[in-house]
Amino acid sequence: MNGPAPEKDNAMFDIVYHLRQRRDTLSPVERRIADAILRDVSAASQLGIAELAARAQVSVAAISRFAKSLGCDNVRELRARLAEASAVGKRFLDEPDAPPVSALYAQICSDIEVTLRRNLGGLKEPEVQAAAEALAKARMVHAFGMGGASTVFAAEVQNRLGRLGRPVSACSDAVAMRMLAATLGPEDVVLALSITGITAELLTAIEVARSYGARVVAITRAETPLAARADWLLPIVIDETDFVFKPTASRYAVMLAIDILATTLALHQPTDNRERLRRIKLALDASRGGDDRLPLGD
Repeated sequence: MNGPAPEKDNAMFDIVYHLRQRRDTLSPVERRIADAILRDVSAASQLGIAELAARAQVSVAAISRFAKSLGCDNVRELRARLAEASAVGKRFLDEPDAPPVSALYAQICSDIEVTLRRNLGGLKEPEVQAAAEALAKARMVHAFGMGGASTVFAAEVQNRLGRLGRPVSACSDAVAMRMLAATLGPEDVVLALSITGITAELLTAIEVARSYGARVVAITRAETPLAARADWLLPIVIDETDFVFKPTASRYAVMLAIDILATTLALHQPTDNRERLRRIKLALDASRGGDDRLPLGD
């Protein structure tokens, strides 16, 4: 195989990428092996050396040489790397036909509706009320969320709670998150946002905050490390489709939880919060004009 073999101590080696990237430079024998692997990476990771050789129509020795050219000590290590690559899921390896555009629009809308209805049932009123009460009494609310959508969610929490007069800040930087966590105490609440519930940097910051007595409201999947660290949990359910180009509908599950939590918080002091929202509307209209039905803060 042309080109240098990958370094053994790489933290991550994307074997699928390298096979695809270098395919046109391979010898005919190597190309048959690469094609046999790429047709079904998951299956190739389970094949013995003789089975893979038969599938590629090459000799057993050719498979061993191919593995070494990729920087593997042996075929067993090659299979391990293929198993690692296939762990991301077939939906990222296969190339299914995209639905027609007209059907795609309806599918996106349908997935959002299904996600909202499925997640609504998991938001139990007593837990939401308790979380809202904790936010209402907090000296400071810190919205922690990082990476992709969770960064946006943290900013949305700041937007929604700030208009209710709550002292709130959003943080999405791992180092700053840990620093802020170290300043908190029992009077403070962290609102942690994570679709996966397994982001290491967020979990570390939560542990620091908890060690100083801060309480945690989490919007995340149940039975995850983040959920286990929460004093109050607003659980979400995610259900990804095989069409990977469509944005995840799980975003709407988090937004639903934020909307319900913020609205419940607003109703803790309806008179005061109605007055705050009136002032915001007046300040915006004085600046931008517009009719009475324009949203706040756009």
